[in-house]
Amino acid sequence: MIITKTPFRISFVGGGSDLEAFYSQHPGAVLSTSINQYMYISSHHYFEPNQVRVKYSQTETVENLADLKHPILKTVLEKFGLNGIEISSIADIPGGTGMGSSSSFTVGLLHNLYTATGKKITKAELAKEACNIEINLLNEPIGKQDQYAAAFGNMNVIRFEKNGTTEVTPVNISTAAKEELESNLLMFYLGTQRKASDILAEQKKNTASIDKFTALKRMVDLVYEMQKSLEEGHLNDMGKILHENWILKQQLASSISNPEISECYETALQNGATGGKLLGAGGGGFMLFYCPRDNQSKLINALSKLRRFDFKFEDKGSSVIYSDRE
Repeated sequence: MIITKTPFRISFVGGGSDLEAFYSQHPGAVLSTSINQYMYISSHHYFEPNQVRVKYSQTETVENLADLKHPILKTVLEKFGLNGIEISSIADIPGGTGMGSSSSFTVGLLHNLYTATGKKITKAELAKEACNIEINLLNEPIGKQDQYAAAFGNMNVIRFEKNGTTEVTPVNISTAAKEELESNLLMFYLGTQRKASDILAEQKKNTASIDKFTALKRMVDLVYEMQKSLEEGHLNDMGKILHENWILKQQLASSISNPEISECYETALQNGATGGKLLGAGGGGFMLFYCPRDNQSKLINALSKLRRFDFKFEDKGSSVIYSDRE
């Protein structure tokens, strides 16, 4: 048996600039961090040597890989040509909540099967291959940030060049500052899940318009402003940068926000938060706020109808946590 553990991520600023429609014309960038919430993928020899069994929210048992319904499992297993294997997935957070679960699944699955077949793969290769599967082979209208965040882990600036290459640079933040930043961030679950691809498809289409393109360019600038503030220890700058990024992000597609999300955000600003954002493409999931500790009790009380969700940063990325292979 082999078990991989692949983190989910929080994207702070720059989301949307990782779509090819943007970075093919202007370099994109995001600043994100992986967190201690994970996708676990296990693989094991299946008793029937000519069959494959996969377990996710459903269970499928097939003799022909082409009969698999799960698109990522089908594509990856066909790539490896494996049979007589059973694969199971368990996640700490449900999909469709804005933390890159689909890409964590793809990265973790690839990492697991490369380990199962005795092949070494770097974090950069793992992320690049996951992007190819999701974007090129499965034609999902998504960007490239989630795959790199899941594979590399840590807090990084991920830059997307016009020629298609991707560069990952760790944010040079002190341990003390990182711990303080972690304590100044609060997350709440809105209790809704959504299909990110629908919103991203509209955003991809809208990127061609001048005002949307200009908004994304400014969001890229904010990535480097946040990086500078974090590295210099000016943590309270994060609130105002998150706020500007959220205002800009709402211009990118019609369904990114809604009345419930707007009400939640305005309530937070009136009760101690200095900025925040909805995680992921939009439409639902988790709201993140920057709120100095002295104001947090007020904010938590104001949003008492929502479920508070605790998290911590992590720095390992996708890893093999168990293997019985020599």
